[in-house]
Amino acid sequence: MLKIGLTGGIGAGKSTVSEILAAHGAVIIDADKIAREVVAPGEPLLAQLAQRFGEDVIAGDGGLDRARLAAAAFVDEDSTAALNALMHPAIQDRTLEYFTKHSHAEVVVHDVALLVENSMTPAYHLNLLVDVPAELRLERLMSARGMARDDAEARIARQAGDADRYAVCDVIIDNAGTVGQTQERVARLLEDRILPFAANLEAHRRAERGPAELVDPAGENWPMQAQRIIDKLHHGLGNRFTIDHIGSTAIPGLPAKDVIDLQLLVPDLDDARALAPHLAQLGYPGQASEDNLGEGRLEAKGFHANTDPGRAVNLHIRTEGSVGAVFAREFVHLLRRDDDEREKYAQLKQTLANDHADDGQSHGYAEAKEPYFLTMRRRLVPGSFD
Repeated sequence: MLKIGLTGGIGAGKSTVSEILAAHGAVIIDADKIAREVVAPGEPLLAQLAQRFGEDVIAGDGGLDRARLAAAAFVDEDSTAALNALMHPAIQDRTLEYFTKHSHAEVVVHDVALLVENSMTPAYHLNLLVDVPAELRLERLMSARGMARDDAEARIARQAGDADRYAVCDVIIDNAGTVGQTQERVARLLEDRILPFAANLEAHRRAERGPAELVDPAGENWPMQAQRIIDKLHHGLGNRFTIDHIGSTAIPGLPAKDVIDLQLLVPDLDDARALAPHLAQLGYPGQASEDNLGEGRLEAKGFHANTDPGRAVNLHIRTEGSVGAVFAREFVHLLRRDDDEREKYAQLKQTLANDHADDGQSHGYAEAKEPYFLTMRRRLVPGSFD
């Protein structure tokens, strides 16, 4: 399944977007609903809460008295920690049950108000942020929910700020307009990105790419996007592998194709082969490949390209200490510090991009850079051709 995280600040209209996604066939797993389910009458967690915080947290109807629980659980850090130790595992287990139940669904959306605050975004293929300016959210809370301004401002302040959300969410859905406008935006997002993403993921098929077109001025948020992708890969694979942002998008101010290049280092190629099925599930199908080192020399690696049509990513699986791995790292370091070499490379890239502008793919553009890379390998990886 394509797993999507959905979030938004209080008053942003996350529920509206959730309903639109559901109307288009997505399965919705509502975190707030689950939090209520696990403390319903008869649930084991309710008895555990009563045992820890006192029988008076049970209301007369047999349900949870949330006000009394809050009064008992938030008196000190130990009590709050005890509450979390009971609540979080129960919620996680119930959430997993829902994901398992819908394991054959095409798209599953996890609707979580505190997705960012709880550092959950790396667990999803795609994260959607319902975005509304804070002042408008404040107005909506006061008018639609009848909150006093001080209360509404305090609730907004307790949540993550806009910058924190933008850093970890992949798609921003503007919900400042009418419901009809939001419906149109979400419908386009489904058609252009979400449904093709889901189909590619199921088929283990990389997203289609176009010709080599340079973005100039360079994308200012490429490093932030790269970090989001790296965090997702680490979540899926664990932290035992080094993953670096390489290539032109890792160099501030350098025009580049809008493709994030990453390098994952493994001890040997057996590890690369073993990772391939797991990477395909994460949205990075691939196969054995080679780096062309020049002068007839080839070096084995793995090459994986992602299934998301909205964000192109190349993932190079190289062995630690290989010529390709060392060169990729050192080339980035050089161009970050050497203004003249960076400008020289930028001019070369633009010339070759113009030469291959009519190509349907970017292969010709990439091959045309090889003579330059051969020269740079000799400079940056001494002894690699001895």
